Amino acid sequence: MLNLQPYQNPTYFGYLAVALLPIMIGILYGRRFRWYETLVTLAFLVLTFGGDKWWQGLMLICYIIYEMILTFSYFNYRKKKNSGVIFVLAVILSILPLVIVKITPAIDAGKESIIGFLGISYLTFKTVGMIMEIRDGIIKELGLWETLHFLLFFPTISSGPIDRFRRFKKDYDAVPERDKYLSLLEKGVHYIFLGFLYKFLLAYFWGSYLLPIVRIHALGHGGISWWLVAYTYVYSMDLFFDFAGYSLFAVGTSYIMGYETPMNFNQPFKSKNIKDFWNRWHMTLSFWFRDYIYMRLVFFMMKNKLVKSRIAMANIGYLTLFLIMGFWHGVTWYYIVYGIFHACAIIINDAWLRFKKKHRKSIPSNKFTEYFAMFLTFNVVCFSFLIFSGFLNELFFMNK
Repeated sequence: MLNLQPYQNPTYFGYLAVALLPIMIGILYGRRFRWYETLVTLAFLVLTFGGDKWWQGLMLICYIIYEMILTFSYFNYRKKKNSGVIFVLAVILSILPLVIVKITPAIDAGKESIIGFLGISYLTFKTVGMIMEIRDGIIKELGLWETLHFLLFFPTISSGPIDRFRRFKKDYDAVPERDKYLSLLEKGVHYIFLGFLYKFLLAYFWGSYLLPIVRIHALGHGGISWWLVAYTYVYSMDLFFDFAGYSLFAVGTSYIMGYETPMNFNQPFKSKNIKDFWNRWHMTLSFWFRDYIYMRLVFFMMKNKLVKSRIAMANIGYLTLFLIMGFWHGVTWYYIVYGIFHACAIIINDAWLRFKKKHRKSIPSNKFTEYFAMFLTFNVVCFSFLIFSGFLNELFFMNK
């Protein structure tokens, strides 16, 4: 059986273009063929999880059944009661499969969990978000088919962007006006072609051509060297263009289908500070962590008066958020250090902004300071990506 990973080769895009054509025609004439969208979704899921990935496909089916039972059970319970204990239990049960998948390689000599599959993280973010919004009373109606479409929306299933159920449902329930859809279609095609530039030209140049060269030289030199510096920036460019390219494909395909999936990147290397960076980089992930972890933790501490200082409260929130984000990437020292690094960077940034506010008259603010802030933030971010890459582990602990 044929297996094609999302947005990886021309054959996938050929199938995608053919599959999207009836959807485009339908929406232009004011109709959304949900039955056809369902068939297309099933077809692309079979392409993604078929062939030698059949076990992942089976695990995806088991996961969806598990999460659907859990989500609908909690939804029905929430109509009658609102126990905090039951809510916490529902969240724990929802993230349990992901926790098992992430922990297994650390405790079983690097072996992958048998229940893992492509996209399990992003599906978990969706289901946990739904449970939390059900608890808050934001989700008041929950249908079987719309929930399945939301979870299994094939353009974003493997690596996001992470959508919210309420936003998705608005698009699912409506057919965009012709003029609006023509605008979405234009943007969607533009994003897909921009994705080609990012992923197949720029990411190829930085990642497939340059990165192996600087990696060999950095390992050959050993320790700290200019080749290590080169690796830092080459890897950062590859990481951005590869992931941003994928995200553009996902958003572009969604737009063509009439769904306004949120963007994931907004010129992150123009950020003026580290907090601004996280408002521009992998935005759907950072906003998810902000809304569902940071804000809720800070509210919990305020409500229970656990910490008096607002500054200390915010710092605890940052450390907790980025530690969880680090562990989410993987249970290895460099992912955890990456999380701690960003938490510390934001804490230092907040301290600087408070100091700057008090001494605004004596601290210059002009184009030079603005560009210097961008330059400094860019270098701090690139160093964090060096940590994230795991190359330091290879260079200092394995290259012997």
